[in-house]
Order: sequence, then C-alpha cells, then structure tokens
Amino acid sequence: MPGSQGYAVASCHVERPLDDRVWQRYSALARLRPGGFAIASLMRPPAPGEDAALFVARAREATELGPFGHHIHRTSPTHARPSAPDPAGAVRREGAWLREQGLEPRFFCGGGWYTDADVIGAVADLGYADCTATAWRPSYLPPGAERAALEEPAWIRLDDGRRVLELPTTHSLGAAAKALVRPLPRVVHVHFHDYELLEPVRRAAIAATLRLLALRRRPVSLGELGAEREVSWSDVCGD
Repeated sequence: MPGSQGYAVASCHVERPLDDRVWQRYSALARLRPGGFAIASLMRPPAPGEDAALFVARAREATELGPFGHHIHRTSPTHARPSAPDPAGAVRREGAWLREQGLEPRFFCGGGWYTDADVIGAVADLGYADCTATAWRPSYLPPGAERAALEEPAWIRLDDGRRVLELPTTHSLGAAAKALVRPLPRVVHVHFHDYELLEPVRRAAIAATLRLLALRRRPVSLGELGAEREVSWSDVCGD
C-alpha cells in the first residue's frame, strides 16, 4: 500500500448506549484506538422511558475516549428518520437537554442520514459541525428523500448567511474495507454502528479495517478536520 497521505477519521453511531454488552465492547474498542484512531462517539440521547442517568454517565465516559457528538433518532430508538412534523425542533430539544446535563457535543449526525434546511439551521444554532452529508446515496432511501451529498469537508453557507462546517461521512465499514485496495479520497471518514461490535467477525473487521486504513491515510481526530472550500446549501441538499 502507498505511504501515508491525506487524512482519515472514524466515528461510531452509538445507538444502543444503554445496552451493557454493546457499551462494554464499544468502550473497549475506543480505548484500544486501533490504527491510532480517536473514534468519535456520536451518541443517541435517551428516548422517553430510557435511563437518562445511565446515558449521561456513559456520555461522560465517551468524552474521555475521544470526540463527542449528538446522533438523533427522531421516531424511536430503532426508527431514525422522522415521521412527525418539525424534525429540526427535535434536534434543538435534544441538543438543549444534552447541555443541561453538562455535556458539550461538538458534532452532529442525523439518523438515517436525514437533513433539511431547517435541520441544518438547528445545527448552526447549536454550534455543531455536521457529519450527516454522505459521499454516496444510501440505497435504502426512496427517490426524493431528504439528504445531503458531499464528498469532502466544506463550509456550507446557509440562506441566512451563517456557515456550518460539514465533515461528510465518506464510507461505511464495508465500503472502507473494499476501498483499501483502490484509490481513496484525500479525506476519509468511515463510520460504523456500536451494535455491530456484538458480532465477533464484525468486531475484528472494524479493528482490522482501521489499522489498514492508517497505512494509507494519517489518522486524526474529527475535531482536527477543517475546510477551505465553501458551498451553498442548495449545492448539497436533495438527491
């Protein structure tokens, strides 16, 4: 493989933070830092009826392991994309609740890769950098589904003149593994889900993929990425 060039970051959508078996495996992996990656924990806040105190304790642990961010499932813990009005309001409410607990997420990723003009405005309100845009179109989304498309980091200029730093997700775990033998973009952002770690084969694949990726792109923290290019929201929204 070619020598190290460009940069790579890794993030985990922590969707089952209250599952003891999942959390044990995820926190162990994050502490291990395979390939030197400080994995960003993008955590789903508790839904009504879930253990908020346990979530806060684990979120505080996550802030010690690497970058910390906000991941939202708008309909239910297992249904990520919105099915009710005002998805941006849900982002604001959860973001406010996280800060009321003394947590300071710096990053955001919408569940099911959902975003729209109001949501990206809420992201700006909360001062987040966004990771919801993807470099590929998720195959499960129907035609016309709300999403954002971007291949490398950029500042997104909103209609009101504000800007949001977009750090797009470029590869799923499987796509990253396949891409290791092909040309890679200058900045690689690979993501996986915490529950994947329950499967021994997937757990080994995540660690191995990150170690191999580190041979081709220099591992950095999500917070170390920046951008020089600016694009408008209209350039990235939609199919």
